[in-house]
Amino acid sequence: MAEIQPLIATIAARLIEDHSHMNALTAIYPYKYEALWVFDDPKVGLVQEPFVSGADVIIDRMTSQIPEAERGFRLLFSATPFPGFTARLEWQRADLGGNWYYSRDLDSEGWLCPALLKYFDAPPKMIYAKFEPKGRRE
Repeated sequence: MAEIQPLIATIAARLIEDHSHMNALTAIYPYKYEALWVFDDPKVGLVQEPFVSGADVIIDRMTSQIPEAERGFRLLFSATPFPGFTARLEWQRADLGGNWYYSRDLDSEGWLCPALLKYFDAPPKMIYAKFEPKGRRE
């Protein structure tokens, strides 16, 4: 039994190390640049990463009530539900290195590029999101 303890400790440390970069809830701050929704996240090496192929349309619809959203808004997202989420996106299929997600509430589909894997180990079956003005506290 004494030999197993160090092995278990080593395995646990590796699991923690391998997933320590992943947050349960992530915040990014998309904005419009050259008529595209983009975001920067220097923590994962992304600069002006665009939302395209329907994801931009979902953002347009979800931010329609946020004043000056094109100048920037906060997008919180997670693979698990959290208080106040305003959108639920259901995984549909992998395609061209990215993944298609569907919003039942909007009856709309959007493609998320491979940058999704900067935030998740694998494409989640569901993504829960909250679109809100920057600086808002609840």
